[in-house]
Amino acid sequence: MSARIIFLNLCLAILFASQAKAQIIVSDGTKIQNDTIGEAQILVQYETRCISNTEKPENVTEETMMLEVGKNLSKFYSYTKYVCDSVLAVDFANKASQETINEHLKQYGTSKLSERTFRGYPAGKVTTLDEVAGMTRLRCEETDERPQWKILAENDSVLSYLCSKAECQFKGRTWTAWFTAEIPVSEGPWKLCGLPGLILKAEDSEGHYSFTATGVEQCHTYRPILFDGKKYEPMNRKAYNKVHERYYADPVGFITGSMPNVTVKVSDEHGNATKNPKNVPYNPLER
Repeated sequence: MSARIIFLNLCLAILFASQAKAQIIVSDGTKIQNDTIGEAQILVQYETRCISNTEKPENVTEETMMLEVGKNLSKFYSYTKYVCDSVLAVDFANKASQETINEHLKQYGTSKLSERTFRGYPAGKVTTLDEVAGMTRLRCEETDERPQWKILAENDSVLSYLCSKAECQFKGRTWTAWFTAEIPVSEGPWKLCGLPGLILKAEDSEGHYSFTATGVEQCHTYRPILFDGKKYEPMNRKAYNKVHERYYADPVGFITGSMPNVTVKVSDEHGNATKNPKNVPYNPLER
């Protein structure tokens, strides 16, 4: 790769004041292969809220996530990331300027929850995909470990669906979920599944993460479930977590270490040079 300078316009109000989950985006425009692995039968949209810096719980990140449910298969991903990636793909194809790319990143937003979770692909497995700093592509494949739920005698309504309450300990957090037997699929946001009905709402006991369904749609036309991680670097959970920890400890150092011919200049929204961020708060969904 020829030497080049990438200008990263980071909003100080986000990165340094609120210390929300910072992201430095570097994309090389590589075209990613999408493979069809199933067909979506149900689409669920969730409003997702997360607290990246537990020392400043008032700073909440909100993002729209999508769940595609197929036969023995589901995909959970950021709709914000999907839209942004689609726009950037056109920019790279048209050889847009860095200024245009930065403007589109500002206009369409950058995903704070970039992981994609595939339950049931491959069969009996859960596969997690992520890009760290938009360039280091990771694939973590694990056994499909399901939560052990305790169903409680409480009811509520979400999107006019009658829901029952359930609780569990899962992946380092205590979860409360509301599921509806009116949609008899054992799926839900992220890796939360295994109840006798679709999970429409879930929150961890510390209030760090919550998922609330804002729409449910039956698919009446063909909609493929796509997997884009075939060429991602495979690794186990321990190694996967380690890469993320390295990035949040020193984002700029991570980028320059991975791309030695790239010079990174960090500036605020006014173009003023700022210090390289270090030890960015990191509160992963899975502990």
